[in-house]
Amino acid sequence: MFDGIELHTVTYDHPDAVKLNDDVQIEYRHRYQGEGDATWLDPAMFEPPRGRYLLAYDPSGLPVASGGWRSQERNDEGYSDGDAELKRMYVIPGARGRGLARRILAELEADARAAGRTRMVLETGDQQPEAIGLYLSSGYELCPKFGYYREYENSRCMAKPLHP
Repeated sequence: MFDGIELHTVTYDHPDAVKLNDDVQIEYRHRYQGEGDATWLDPAMFEPPRGRYLLAYDPSGLPVASGGWRSQERNDEGYSDGDAELKRMYVIPGARGRGLARRILAELEADARAAGRTRMVLETGDQQPEAIGLYLSSGYELCPKFGYYREYENSRCMAKPLHP
């Protein structure tokens, strides 16, 4: 199913990560008729053991998918102690339908669990039905809203316990 796809841990500011982030921002602007995701992210947020950022590369060395998690603790944006927040899950259009997002998601969940995180949380939107379907089929449930977009009507927040 993965046809020689390899996952690599990279920094959030790695040039390939920046390229995929730029691509996902274009997709967000198109889907939401806005300016993309304005959530502030610092590359240090994804440094192990408090986070991790993954890129999937095809056999030719092309980056085709991304995703990361960062640690969160209880704060005024609605996070809880022990949260791992999923960020920047993206698969380029030509690589979709091959299970890459599910593979990255499983790897990130395992990594966050190993780092002592107790719950994976994420925010997506109502214009991303593929993402919602992935997360629901992976055991996530809707939860009270948190984060930068917690006041937005089209925001959908989800969570999944990370049991040992």
